[in-house]
Amino acid sequence: MFITGSLAAWGWNSYFEAFWQGGEWKNAVPARVIAQQRKFWRIAGDFGESWAEASGKLRLAADDGADWPAVGDWVATELHGEGTTAVIQEVLPRRSRFARKSPGKKIEEQVIAANVDTALLVSALDGDFNPRRVERYLAQCWESGAKPVIVLNKADACEDARAKTAEMEGVAVGTTVCVLSARTGDGFGELEEFLTPGQTLVLLGSSGVGKSTIANRLLGHAVQEVQPVRESDSRGRHTTTAREMFTLPGGALLMDTPGLREMQLWDAEDGVAQVFADIDALAGKCRFGDCRHEGEPGCAVQAALDAGTLDPARLENRRKLMREQEFLRRKVDPEARHEQKEQWKQIHRAQRQKYQQRQKEGGKQ
Repeated sequence: MFITGSLAAWGWNSYFEAFWQGGEWKNAVPARVIAQQRKFWRIAGDFGESWAEASGKLRLAADDGADWPAVGDWVATELHGEGTTAVIQEVLPRRSRFARKSPGKKIEEQVIAANVDTALLVSALDGDFNPRRVERYLAQCWESGAKPVIVLNKADACEDARAKTAEMEGVAVGTTVCVLSARTGDGFGELEEFLTPGQTLVLLGSSGVGKSTIANRLLGHAVQEVQPVRESDSRGRHTTTAREMFTLPGGALLMDTPGLREMQLWDAEDGVAQVFADIDALAGKCRFGDCRHEGEPGCAVQAALDAGTLDPARLENRRKLMREQEFLRRKVDPEARHEQKEQWKQIHRAQRQKYQQRQKEGGKQ
């Protein structure tokens, strides 16, 4: 199912190498998590592939939360003899991570995919077309550090694909929107610029939008099982049940993920601001700095609503996502979250400087 190869083939680059060289790993070797099954992970590296489990130290530190290994993570791994299970000692700092609030009442972060370069946010052009849902995914994606690309699938089953595409482009200003049909193969050429060797992509979206069919088409053969959606509402059932990473024929790396029935944002204030930058720009023109855009005099947002240049549903969705972020702020220790975020930024800044220095030194040789 997987193609083995060198670390570089799995996405290892100067960024991660600089961090690895600065650590003390004793008998550990770097490996990438390419699949997860309950409490076991499939890892790959220069040694080939192996199943792995978490060390006791990692289990105590992670406790199934955000520090738990996710597909796409680079980990420090201690290899045992052939035919035995390796042990994951530590998760290396992530260059990017797509996360959400854990489903249900538990208030904690769940990492869906780590160290992703490009997130393919898949939405269907059939009866399940939903720009508000895409805004939610976009907000979390911008927060993650990955580059979002919106993929509108099922163009063959839509009579007004052009109008829906224009609507989505209005929602995702500055984001590439690709229109294709996974069933017929039309439009897949639009994805080629993102499929470069060593680059990691992830397919994200709700059940039934066609992620597994897209994955099979990109792989050139059927790897993921697919099922038809319900005719009544175009909603799908969970077909993909685990997160896995595949190597595409051209050398790019693709993660397929189960459809997300629940996508609550996690620590995504900056992402929300970026998605709704147009509304924030309008708000800056309001007469009053504390304008709530609910009928106050001189409200530029209300004027845009009256003129028909701003969709009321888009404004309401922004308010909804902001309320979710406020709820999280009340439930989670804000100082701890701020400190963790600042530490993450410092690690990235240091690694970026090391990477740039190595690039300069390499250019002089």
